Amino acid sequence: MALQWLVLSYVVAAEAAVAILVTLPTPKLLRDRLVYFVSLILQPALFIVPFAGFQLVDIYWKNEHRLMCTSDVCTAAERDRYEKSIYKAQRNVVLCIAACFLYWSIYRICKYQKDLKNLEEVEKRYKSK
Repeated sequence: MALQWLVLSYVVAAEAAVAILVTLPTPKLLRDRLVYFVSLILQPALFIVPFAGFQLVDIYWKNEHRLMCTSDVCTAAERDRYEKSIYKAQRNVVLCIAACFLYWSIYRICKYQKDLKNLEEVEKRYKSK
């Protein structure tokens, strides 16, 4: 069961690294090539959004059907296990939201960079006339 969270955490780490690379101040030629390369990767990487959404639904379903341990009948070990599962679920929700947010951020950054390049080309054409 932990494999999907391991994959999701690696994807979030990779997305964070790509977001840092795309936003670093670099020479124009390198930035354009980097944005082009990242844009090619973005479409196949879209799988992360439905995957994270499915994981969020799974967390919600497990939370709704979890046995509550709030009475005095529960032992200390049961209560600790219950609290640990709650903390893991909260961590996993943050991981899913971070994956979706980072994907969206990278997409918007690349789109802005492409729009900026197009505007620079239009400006060059008007200046040359």
